[in-house]
Amino acid sequence: MSKFWSPLVNDLVPYVPGEQPKMANLVKLNTNENPFGPSPKVVEAIKAELNDNLRLYPDPEGESLRQTIANYHSLKPEQIFLGNGSDEVLAHIFYGLFQHGEPILFPDITYSFYPVYCGLYDIEGIKVPLTDSFEINPEDYKQANGGVIFPNPNAPTGRYLGLEHVEEILRANPDRVVVVDEAYIDFGGESAITLVDDYPNLLVSQTLSKARSLAGLRVGFAVGNPDLIEALNRVKNSFNSYPLDRLALAGAQAAYEDEAWFQKCCDGVISERERLTKALAELDFEVLPSKANFVLARHKAKSGESLAQGLREQGIIVRHFNKPRIEQFLRITIGTPEQNDALIKGLKSL
Repeated sequence: MSKFWSPLVNDLVPYVPGEQPKMANLVKLNTNENPFGPSPKVVEAIKAELNDNLRLYPDPEGESLRQTIANYHSLKPEQIFLGNGSDEVLAHIFYGLFQHGEPILFPDITYSFYPVYCGLYDIEGIKVPLTDSFEINPEDYKQANGGVIFPNPNAPTGRYLGLEHVEEILRANPDRVVVVDEAYIDFGGESAITLVDDYPNLLVSQTLSKARSLAGLRVGFAVGNPDLIEALNRVKNSFNSYPLDRLALAGAQAAYEDEAWFQKCCDGVISERERLTKALAELDFEVLPSKANFVLARHKAKSGESLAQGLREQGIIVRHFNKPRIEQFLRITIGTPEQNDALIKGLKSL
C-alpha cells in the first residue's frame, strides 16, 4: 500500500497468471500452451513485416484480419472486434456491455480473471455453483442479472456445454448480454459463433493463443451483433486505438489461412488428450470429461498438493489450484507425446 495509490488500486486483488519457471529441461504442463508450434506460414508472414514499415502505426481497425476471420465464419467484418489477447477483449466487455448496477453471473469454478474484472470496474459478481459433476446448469442462469459470462469449454474443468443449453441461457436473458468465452472451443466443441445471427444478445470471445499456438503474439477477438461490436470499439478507442501491432496482425492472418496446420494441431492435441485420460484412469485418477487442451484430474488416494510438489521435484510442472471444491485436482495441459510420457512416468514413480 502506498500513499500515492488510489482507493480502487488499494482494494484490487489481481489475477495470478500461470507460473513461467526458468528451470532447464522443464516439462511445462501448467499454462495450457499448445505443445505444437505455430504454422511455418505464420513465421514467414512475421518475417516479411520486419522492415521499414515498423516506423508506421498498424491498422487501428485491423481490417484485413477482421475480413479474414469474418470469411472463415461466414460473417461480416462489422461483427468482429479485435483485441490484445482475449483478456483485453474481456476487459472491454466487462466495462462496456455489462450493466454495472446489477450483478453479473458466472460459474463458481471458472476463469479467475472474471472476479478480477468485477473488482477493477466495481461490478458485483455472483458465483453460480456448478453441479456436483462440475457442469453448468442453464436453469441457474434464469435469474435477474446485469449480464452472463462463462467459458465453453469451462476452465479449469474442461467440461463442455452443448449449444442447445447455451441457447437456453440466451433465451432466458433476452435483455442482457451473454458472453461465451471460447478459448478452448477448437479442441472438440461446437462454437456458438453459429448462433450470433440469431441472438442479438450473444457475444462470443476467442483467442489465437491456444489452438493456433500464438500465445506469444497476444491476439483475441469477439464476434457478435454489430451493435455490441460498436460498444467495444467505443471502449477500445477511449483506451488504446492500436491494440495489435503489425507483426501480430500479419501472424494472426497467416494462422487463419493455414487451415491444414490448424486441423493437424487440434487433432494431435485431441489424440493425446484421449491417451493421457486413459493413462490417468489406469493410475486411479478421476478425470473430468474434457473438450479442452487440458484435463482436470484427482487421485483417489493422494492429495493434489503432494502430487504437484512430487512432480515439480522431477522437473514436471502442472497447475494446482488451492481453491474450494477443486483443491484435490490437478489441471494438466496436454503436451507432446514425449512430455505426456514423462508425466505418466513421473506419476507412476509417486
